[in-house]
Amino acid sequence: MARRVLAAAFFLTLAVFARAVRAADASVVSAAEKEGKLVVYSTTDSAIVGALIKDFGAAYPKIPLEYNDMNSTELYNRFIGEAAAGAGSADFLWSSAMDLQVKLASDGYAQDYKSPEASHLPSWAVWKEQAFGTTFEPIAFVYNKRLVKPEEVPRTHADLGKRLKENPGRWKGKVTAYDPERSGIGFLLITQDAKLDPAFWETARAYGAVSVKLYTSVGAMLERITSGEHLLGFNIFGSYATARQRKDPSLAVVYPKDYTLVMSRVGLLPKAAKHPNAGKVFLDYLLSKRGQELVAKAALFSIRDDVQGEATAASLQKEMGQVLKPIPVAQDILEALDQKKRLEFLKKWQQAIGTK
Repeated sequence: MARRVLAAAFFLTLAVFARAVRAADASVVSAAEKEGKLVVYSTTDSAIVGALIKDFGAAYPKIPLEYNDMNSTELYNRFIGEAAAGAGSADFLWSSAMDLQVKLASDGYAQDYKSPEASHLPSWAVWKEQAFGTTFEPIAFVYNKRLVKPEEVPRTHADLGKRLKENPGRWKGKVTAYDPERSGIGFLLITQDAKLDPAFWETARAYGAVSVKLYTSVGAMLERITSGEHLLGFNIFGSYATARQRKDPSLAVVYPKDYTLVMSRVGLLPKAAKHPNAGKVFLDYLLSKRGQELVAKAALFSIRDDVQGEATAASLQKEMGQVLKPIPVAQDILEALDQKKRLEFLKKWQQAIGTK
């Protein structure tokens, strides 16, 4: 009896791995194994996706993975520099700076790939079979609930601006966010706010009045909120905050009720890849149900339509409905990257927050 149970468990394990391998075309997997390596450039903290990286290694032991994490601007600049040098670059780019990823595809750096898993993604998450949304991450207000009273917590963007204006002394130096001048994702989020919030520039002036503290790393912001150095942050990944909250209950997350932006980490297969098939295998794995279940477990919020649970698109849509405003993987998000428009926006931003 015990031997039959062990045998059943063994064959079940084999079946699970077989399903993972079948997520990618067998000929692509075989070619990737011959390439013998996979290089990923990513803005996603390796610690956050440790289980996913480990599971990929278990499913594809003949495709050793070199995972490099960096901020979004660094990733973009490093890839562009390497592509210009013609010496080859990463096999897969995975970045939260959606606009920079779409720009790379639009500028001809991405290869076309018809992923067998893409049919499970929303239509707005795929651009020309070159750029693929892989997560469904709500953008949140985050605060230290030991130090911020319940009646002080903002519930909308207008509410945030109002609270800062009414009591600037209380919030002076205590509010944090991404720096749109130094962070690609920071620029994307703040320009999306400017589109959706009719009182955006008034709120931006309120940020300036309290000397908002700007960073390029969400980890740095969360650390300072939990320590009490800052009390509240806006435009912070709900995914990272939720993961941190599991370890530190003093952290609280609020999804704004007027609108909640949804960001998706975009995957791209560079034409300059040295191991192009390995990149395809990783993309298919990342988009597969197995990969997306681990995305959800990492609190990065699965984008697939058939993954259930708390950190999933299905759960968020059921809870929040039309309040969610996904940023599309589309040409439209490149508008703000036009050099003239970008400089004009940043100049207006600097004036509003009082740095120029």
